[in-house]
Amino acid sequence: MAQAPSLRPLGRSGLQVSPLCFGGNVFGWTVDEATSFSLLDAWLDAGMNFIDTADVYSRWAPGHAGGESESVIGKWLRRSGRRADIVLATKVGKDMGEGRVGLRPEYIRQAVDASLQRLQTDYIDLYQSHDDDANVPLADTLGAFADLIAAGKVRAIGASNHSAPRLAEALRTSAELGLPRYESLQPLYNLYDRAVLERDLAPLCAAEQVGIINFYALAAGFLTGKYRSSEDAAKSARGGKTVATYLNPRGLRIVQALDAVAARLDSQPACVALAWQMQRPFVTSPIASATSLAQLQQLVQATRLQLSAQDVAELNQASQEEGARD
Repeated sequence: MAQAPSLRPLGRSGLQVSPLCFGGNVFGWTVDEATSFSLLDAWLDAGMNFIDTADVYSRWAPGHAGGESESVIGKWLRRSGRRADIVLATKVGKDMGEGRVGLRPEYIRQAVDASLQRLQTDYIDLYQSHDDDANVPLADTLGAFADLIAAGKVRAIGASNHSAPRLAEALRTSAELGLPRYESLQPLYNLYDRAVLERDLAPLCAAEQVGIINFYALAAGFLTGKYRSSEDAAKSARGGKTVATYLNPRGLRIVQALDAVAARLDSQPACVALAWQMQRPFVTSPIASATSLAQLQQLVQATRLQLSAQDVAELNQASQEEGARD
């Protein structure tokens, strides 16, 4: 059996997480319950422990109300009894309908209890603000999180989709008022989407010891090499948007570089794309999803792949954009 990957500290939270995080948006959406259970079992059996979801997953799907992903994870936890083996992250703040949105203290208190019930657990390891909420004073939001930590419902808190100025302001507020601080940031980051994180957010997170757990690690599937022409848009439910966003000369240049490095290493483009992120000094754990055991094995293989300085330089050059920092 292959050796399990080394765990990494998440900010200053005390949480130790695997170098790759399973993105739970697929559970109860593009993956049925039985497949979700087998994916979660296989993830842990491979030595991984980090799972990310959100209360809003998958409200966007027809007939869904939100909470589907958390509910599937909760059923799996009850069946498997493996709560102590995972670091469980979820989020609050996206629009759940009927006025359930944002980061007001009274709503956070309501939302965490609903998430705990769906997840069938009495604590959340990492509770994240899914979006910034400029309408609520940071001291109020962070104070509500402090109450949840004191009550034992939450172990640590994180931010998602926050700008560098707002994250810096939140960290200052925590320090000045003696409140819990955001220990992680969940931003968009991958070989295509580099500049915003590398220019603004990564230096701040490094200076403040905030962990980075980036979403869209495979650029909505584009970095797997699955989408190489406009005809490929039909390959998945989100293919049209993926092709419209990423299929351009720079995107194709990145895919060609991934092909070249993968061929040298006898690997796959997706594995190389994830390995590049895991070797970035400021990234703690990229988030990626799988809808089959074969795809999950690719994710696991990525944690064992070591890129050479030449491999990294080749990928950096192909993905160069203004504001990116090699």
